[in-house]
Amino acid sequence: MRKRELKNIEWSIGIIAIILCIIGLIALFSATQETEYDEFNKQCIWLVVSLIIGIVIMIIDYEAIVRVSPIFYGAFILLLIAVLFTNPVNGATSWFDIGFFSFQPGEFAKIFVILFLTYAITKIQQRDKNQINKPVKLLIIIAILAIPVLLIIKQPDYGTAAAFLIAMACMLITAGLDKRYIIATIILIVVTVPLIYHFVLPEHAKKRIDIFLNPESDPRGSGYNIIQSKLAIRSRWINRNGITKRKSNATRIFIS
Repeated sequence: MRKRELKNIEWSIGIIAIILCIIGLIALFSATQETEYDEFNKQCIWLVVSLIIGIVIMIIDYEAIVRVSPIFYGAFILLLIAVLFTNPVNGATSWFDIGFFSFQPGEFAKIFVILFLTYAITKIQQRDKNQINKPVKLLIIIAILAIPVLLIIKQPDYGTAAAFLIAMACMLITAGLDKRYIIATIILIVVTVPLIYHFVLPEHAKKRIDIFLNPESDPRGSGYNIIQSKLAIRSRWINRNGITKRKSNATRIFIS
């Protein structure tokens, strides 16, 4: 790695990330004493693996990774197909259980699918940036994303699938997608979201959305963390605006 590239790295972000990981490990160590530190050990392994992968990626030229992204894209499509034949975990076939740790291909696929989309968009716009707005070229990009998204929905993992769609939308807008496509997509979302909610999403997914929008409907169960977070923010706001701590505590007790 060249000295110039080392200077351009945001070292502060990496240091903060490592500090947060260490804090998380300390908390996990305390919380997993009764389970012989099983989850703590797994997290330590993943932290070491992540650091090694991060260093390797820093050394490798970004453009070289993009050039080989079609190979990784194909490999992760095969993994997303293979994971459908594994044993379900909490109702979803999203994980490979490799003895001492589990592996979720959908999470890693995010990286290489986005890189492959970058590769495809760059190739399409080599001669003319407006090529992205031609229906055939746009359908090619949508097809690249549709394959992994449909496989992930099949697992099912709607959160990861939504992350893929949001990433593609941001990339296409940045690439210069015509406003008529953006407006048509917004209209399509407004029409289809209620239909998906009522006729496609399973009950547990609907419950997550309902609790997020109205945590007070289950204050002692799924909505507990959201409510406590709101109370903590409210208490902090009251204190910062000059109201005594005793009064803010009384307000919190009254609300709860």
